[in-house]
Amino acid sequence: MSQPKLPQIAVIVLGAGNGTRLGRAEPKAFVHLAGRPTLSHALEAVFGMRESPQIIVTVPQSFVPMAIELARAVPGNVGDSVTVVVGGSTRQQSVAAALLELAPSVEIVLVHDAARPLTPSVLFDSIAAEVQRTKAAVVPGLPVADTIKRIDESGLVVETVDRSELTAVQTPQGFPRDELVRAHALADGEFTDDSALVAAAGYAVSVIAGDSLAFKITTAWELRRAEQLFSGSAAAGIRVGTGTDAHAYDDGTPMWLGGLFWPGVAGLKGHSDGDVVCHAICDAMLSAVRLGDMGSVFGTTEPRLAGARGEVFLRETLALVKDVGFVVGNVSVQLVGNRPKFAPRRLESEWLLSHLLNATVSISATTTDSLGFTGRGEGMAAIATVLLHARTAAEPAIAV
Repeated sequence: MSQPKLPQIAVIVLGAGNGTRLGRAEPKAFVHLAGRPTLSHALEAVFGMRESPQIIVTVPQSFVPMAIELARAVPGNVGDSVTVVVGGSTRQQSVAAALLELAPSVEIVLVHDAARPLTPSVLFDSIAAEVQRTKAAVVPGLPVADTIKRIDESGLVVETVDRSELTAVQTPQGFPRDELVRAHALADGEFTDDSALVAAAGYAVSVIAGDSLAFKITTAWELRRAEQLFSGSAAAGIRVGTGTDAHAYDDGTPMWLGGLFWPGVAGLKGHSDGDVVCHAICDAMLSAVRLGDMGSVFGTTEPRLAGARGEVFLRETLALVKDVGFVVGNVSVQLVGNRPKFAPRRLESEWLLSHLLNATVSISATTTDSLGFTGRGEGMAAIATVLLHARTAAEPAIAV
């Protein structure tokens, strides 16, 4: 068996800063943005990198348990890949604490602000690649668009600064590991960012193009701006899947349909219980997150699933959906068949399935006016449509 690849890149995500200028009591990393803490959004971008880095998060001591749970719930996270450490009272102290946790294999370190939650994954990849190419520190920056004036203590303009020589620096900032560690060891004062600290130690720092989405949330206005940007791209966190299932009637099998037992009615032939409603919902959920279908996920010959109820498949499929960071928003099912008459038990079935999925389930039933195998009374079919959305840290994944 091949050994897992050791990380060559580490990303330090700084989340210990306070939210004073935002007017919040909690640290900025835990201020909610579009239903989730800013730290959650920042980590999601890190998880989207081409390479799997070592991830180290710094937070205040009282927020360590919350940060651990939050990291595990971030969409895209695979396993317990995040180390959470107690940050210091300054940025510099927090980075120094994180550096102590670096894996021996790490060669490149990126330092990122959790307060920049919209930073795209490609910017992390670009910074890491440029550090690898140049073997030197690299930071992202944007040209300064406004005219800059230098003023005195009374507010009078002293001079106009040549903005062609200025750049607005962002994060993530990337460094060769040895340079960043040595710069911290040599530091004799506090610096506003890591590139200034590294430059003060005598190392070269270059700038590449940043991204306008990598702005820092410091004020209430910037938080509103981020909310607006997220609401404009809300569809990115939504998945829709469609599933179908069909089974022939079997006089020697009990009928299970919509999660309910139907006494005295011929059942549906299948390796499990043949519940076309539950099976169609499972296929729709798997389709939405690109995990295949029931046949590829559960198989058709596995002994433990022989005669298994639809509830078993729903719970296991829901766990798979949760593992990739989604929960069910709502479900709509169209049942097609001549018997049993579904309307008298529709509400009962909807309540049961809604409880299992922790989401609204609606079911309608129809016949095909004697057309096709359902119309001839040979079997039943169901078509399900499922809407999933990215799970928030505070949102339950599975009904209990």
